[in-house]
Amino acid sequence: MENKAHALMAGIFTIALLIAAALIAMWFNRDREERIPYEIATNLSVPGLNPQAAVRYRGLDVGRVNEVLFDPEQPGRILIRFGVSKNTPITNSTFATLSYQGVTGLAYVQLDDTGKDPTLLPSSKNKVARIELRPGLLDTLQLRGLAILRQTEEVAQKLNTFLSDDNQKKMIAAFTDVSEAADKIATIPDKLQPALDEFPALTRNANQMVISLNKLSDDATVLTGNLNTFATRLNAEDGPLAGFSGAVDNVGSAASVIEYQAVPLINETKTSMRALNRTLENFNQRPQSILFGNGAPQPGPGEPGFRAP
Repeated sequence: MENKAHALMAGIFTIALLIAAALIAMWFNRDREERIPYEIATNLSVPGLNPQAAVRYRGLDVGRVNEVLFDPEQPGRILIRFGVSKNTPITNSTFATLSYQGVTGLAYVQLDDTGKDPTLLPSSKNKVARIELRPGLLDTLQLRGLAILRQTEEVAQKLNTFLSDDNQKKMIAAFTDVSEAADKIATIPDKLQPALDEFPALTRNANQMVISLNKLSDDATVLTGNLNTFATRLNAEDGPLAGFSGAVDNVGSAASVIEYQAVPLINETKTSMRALNRTLENFNQRPQSILFGNGAPQPGPGEPGFRAP
């Protein structure tokens, strides 16, 4: 009986010692630093975030999450209350995101600052300031994943429409037409082969034609030289053109002489012809003048024997 009492006392003492050790450890490990309270109000999901989770400012540990609860003023909104060290530069442009530690799935609050408004954001227990919570990597992936899924569904629907029975028949018909066209194109080399066989003969004829043209060009060159020589001889001082020019000058002189002698003769001929014309006119008017002569002319006005008509 006495042994049992001693064992009971030893057990009680051991339990008390363990409790005391735990309390002492908690006393020494408790956070005695005064922190400034802030809170986050968000409609986003906060998986893996628990009280006592770390609060980090650009990777530096600056505080702890105090509690995570629903906002009593607005259903569906979550409040995250946390405290940070006094020297943490929380400004009006500071924002928060949720980050995760490795593969454990435990989340912590990551603070960052855009630098647009460097004014410090005051906060106290009586008036706790709020910080914006932006979508984190997982939230962004979730939103993008949903958008990608919607786009994939639209693409699948378009593919189903594109691969409908009518379109498949049209594509099969198109492939058949392409195959027939390819078969026809394959027969073209066989049809071109005779022309290709005659091509060397055409080439030889073309070469002979070129040789003939070269010969003709040489003959034309010789002919041009002969014509130049002939023209030189014609244009010489004692050449045919010079003699022809002299003959032309002689012909011109003879023409001048003929004109000089023929002009008076022509004038006399004109006078004789006018006289002959007058004679014939008088004969036509008075044929009796051949027998009796012209007679006396009729008296004119003021002459004796003039009578007015």
